[in-house]
Amino acid sequence: MWFSFWRPRDRFSFDELRYLTDQLVKIQVVNDVNKDFVIEALRSIAELITYGDQHDTTFFEFFMEKQIMGEFVRILKISRTMTVSLQLLQTISIMIQNLKNEHAIYYMFSNEHMNYLITYSFDFKNEELLSYYISFLRAISGKLDRNTISLLVKTEEDEVVSFPLYIEAIRFAFHEESMVRTAVRALTLNVYHVGDDSVNRYVTSVPHSDYFLDLVKFFRKQCIDLNVLVSDSTTNLGGDTTSSITAAVDEIEDNLYYFSDIISAGIPDVGRLFTENILRLLIFPLLLPSLTIEAVKEIQIGAVTSLYLICCILRIVKIKDLSNTIAAALFCPLQAFLSKSGAKPNGYKSGYGVTHEIQPPGSNNLTKAEVGNLRVDSENLSSSPQIQHVDASVATENDSCDCHLSLREALLSFLTSGDDLQVSGSLSVLATLLQTKELDESMSDALGILPQRKQHKKLLLQALVGESSGEEQLFSSESGSSRNGIEFGSELDGCLQKLKEQYGVSCSFLEVRASPRVHRFQVLDALVSVFCRSNISSETLWDGGWLLRQLLPYSEAEFNWHHRNLLQESYKNSASALIEETRGLWPDILTTVLCDEWKKCKRGIEASSPRKEPKHILFSPPKFFSGDGLTSDSSFAAGERMYELVKVFVLLHQLQIFSLGRSLPEQPPIYSPADFLENSRANSAGIDASGPKPGIELRLVDAVPCRIAFERGKERHFCFLAISLGESGWVVLAEELPLKQHYGVVRVAAPLAGCNPKIDDKHFKWLHLRIRPSTLPSKDPVRSGAYGKVKTKALVDGRWTLAFRDEESCKSALAMILEELNLQSTEVNRRLRPLLDLETVVQSSNPPLGPPDASSSYSSPYNSL
Repeated sequence: MWFSFWRPRDRFSFDELRYLTDQLVKIQVVNDVNKDFVIEALRSIAELITYGDQHDTTFFEFFMEKQIMGEFVRILKISRTMTVSLQLLQTISIMIQNLKNEHAIYYMFSNEHMNYLITYSFDFKNEELLSYYISFLRAISGKLDRNTISLLVKTEEDEVVSFPLYIEAIRFAFHEESMVRTAVRALTLNVYHVGDDSVNRYVTSVPHSDYFLDLVKFFRKQCIDLNVLVSDSTTNLGGDTTSSITAAVDEIEDNLYYFSDIISAGIPDVGRLFTENILRLLIFPLLLPSLTIEAVKEIQIGAVTSLYLICCILRIVKIKDLSNTIAAALFCPLQAFLSKSGAKPNGYKSGYGVTHEIQPPGSNNLTKAEVGNLRVDSENLSSSPQIQHVDASVATENDSCDCHLSLREALLSFLTSGDDLQVSGSLSVLATLLQTKELDESMSDALGILPQRKQHKKLLLQALVGESSGEEQLFSSESGSSRNGIEFGSELDGCLQKLKEQYGVSCSFLEVRASPRVHRFQVLDALVSVFCRSNISSETLWDGGWLLRQLLPYSEAEFNWHHRNLLQESYKNSASALIEETRGLWPDILTTVLCDEWKKCKRGIEASSPRKEPKHILFSPPKFFSGDGLTSDSSFAAGERMYELVKVFVLLHQLQIFSLGRSLPEQPPIYSPADFLENSRANSAGIDASGPKPGIELRLVDAVPCRIAFERGKERHFCFLAISLGESGWVVLAEELPLKQHYGVVRVAAPLAGCNPKIDDKHFKWLHLRIRPSTLPSKDPVRSGAYGKVKTKALVDGRWTLAFRDEESCKSALAMILEELNLQSTEVNRRLRPLLDLETVVQSSNPPLGPPDASSSYSSPYNSL
């Protein structure tokens, strides 16, 4: 008997639920004495109700019969401790999240108990309580549908007049804690995606629609904060700045994706509200004016930040009206935005600031009116034979500002005269506009960036439906839209009219009425000028190559012989620099790097989208080999320059090929490695293709005895030998074998290239050598960090000082090094010869030529071009 009295109750039994409920009802006040029991009772009831929902329906029937939800509310009212409030919120959250029965959810949301808890005055100064409260609200929103949402709103005449869940949640939409903001966003999206018409009207009515305005204001502040970080990064380089910018960018893009998710819910008027707020608060007063002006107030956003933000908005916020309005605003002059931004003109030089009456070469088909509207710069015009490489150091300053220039022209001027980040940003904006599906094709055509495939498709459709203009242009040399600029203007005219009437922004008539062919010519002209500039990074040039390939027209009306001449001139300059690299510090890896970059460039140019996201323009081009103690004459700095030069050369070479309408080969057209010569020093020494590895035996043919000390006071005797084997080469220190005359064992081997031999000025028996590493650190941004420097130890070249018996021995060693360096350079030059022959590229349809000697062969036949 006594055993059965003390037998513990089954914690998942109906009796346990009954017992806990009876004890909870008896409590009249919650204090320090009984709070632990109350907390445990609340927790246990949640477990029992969840268990019963899956195993026994009588559990929840008892829950409803005893009106335990009402007891929960009563406990909250009589509680004097924070811990009970925390447990109550957690208990209800667990129940809501785990209940599967629809009737159970309906009961939980009925009787106004849930709304009472939602509107209860909790002390949110306690961060833990706020966290539980937000989780409670989010749990409720997770169960919303067209049926349950009606239980949480109050209506009058079928119109929602109160929605506590939504109103209380958005109070914390801009909380300093990111987790709270994230939860509120998830809750609001759950509300929007229910699709209840009356709720949709409620959230878009005044004053609740102010939430969308506040979202844009909060986003605007984030954009200004980002600009501060980007501005500071120009003077304070380091990992902390980079990580801060990356974090700010993530927040900004998260906000934009939130905007996009809201719009995707399909609530009427939400897209319009976002469009108007983004244009009025951000685009017109801050972003567009920042492309060409200097702010009076500190809140002004810089040009690079503005370019990035424009890209992000177009790429993420998919509203057709917003995209078309931004595109139409690019036709407006600077002065149209001055009054909205509180800013003044800055010293600004446009690449298209002077109007010329002469026609550019290849523009025979442009009408007189079209040429009259074509603005080009006298120094940067691609139709000027003087343009080759534009260097920033010799650019002249111009403090005048033509406020009548359109922002479209400002974007193009960044290409012709901006710095690397501005060029990259301008290319990103043009590429984003080109890829924005919400942008009307007529708008892209008006901007001069309608891709060639879409131009051809448009004309083909016009020809198929019997429009004579489409058929005429399809088979004529004029690839583009209408000749007089009228047909494409319907969508543009509508957007410009809206700009004037709704936002008070006026546009130049001449700029708008210019033919798309004129604008296309200007875009191509500016793009070609980028490839003629020597102060632009290879990464940015590759982005320009992708855009040029997208825009390259079928006819020669826009991309004409003069553009090709400019590209050829740049190609020849780059080829000359590449030839110099064969005598540089890294000729032994030059062809390997070139083949690797060829594949990467081909893959990047032929991709359907740009290689990188717009955020890359906020970061300076990474210096992959930067490190402590690194100097400009070090082998690592030379390696970085070699990589840059190869990437530029590969791009210009591929531009030559596809500008002629030919496909790019998988491999660059270079000769195969030559066979080893029998009379070479490497063959005489018995060195095979694997090279002189430490510990192997070799013949000491032409070896010169020397001394060297790798440690202070520990001088060692070696035989010195310089060896080249095709593109590879080594300087070798070998120990002579005492029992085997004229043979030795390799002890140390270092790269021959870059050794920079020099006899000491005072001690003519000493020979100084620089010893560089055999390979360079990884250039892969994925391994090294997408935006920033590679974290490496101090990269310092080694130094050898060899002491010979006499001056003649020292000179003999120097002559041997120079001879082998020359052989190595000659072999690299021989392999690259077909690639450097521009005529071969132009005449690539001819049968392949034979190699210059019997031991050579092509690694890629010319007809693959």
